[in-house]
Amino acid sequence: VIYPTEQQMEKNPLIRVYTILNAVGLAASQTDFSRQWLQRSESYLRGLRFNDAEPNIAVVAVCASKLEHVGEALLLKHPRSGVGERLLELSDECMDWIREQSRSQWQHKRGFRAQNPLLAV
Repeated sequence: VIYPTEQQMEKNPLIRVYTILNAVGLAASQTDFSRQWLQRSESYLRGLRFNDAEPNIAVVAVCASKLEHVGEALLLKHPRSGVGERLLELSDECMDWIREQSRSQWQHKRGFRAQNPLLAV
């Protein structure tokens, strides 16, 4: 069982996703999660955790998409379970992380605000 810190979950949303999917029985292990939910090698999540690294934005996008798809399906089949809603919330959290990572890429480019004074808000 993984007990991630808030700092780890902020840096890597996949840790939170795995923890919840594992708790509700939708990911049996980190290996299963990496393969089935991320479409990556069996050691992808372990490698991120070991190296204290951030995931690739594309991998988080794949996960968000699958969370949304499965969440919507569960809402239709088991509307009272609460799991579908939670998966949709996790998908939104992943998308928020992607937006923040993307924003930081262009906002922190050297000279962005100096070159674009109208955009410096």
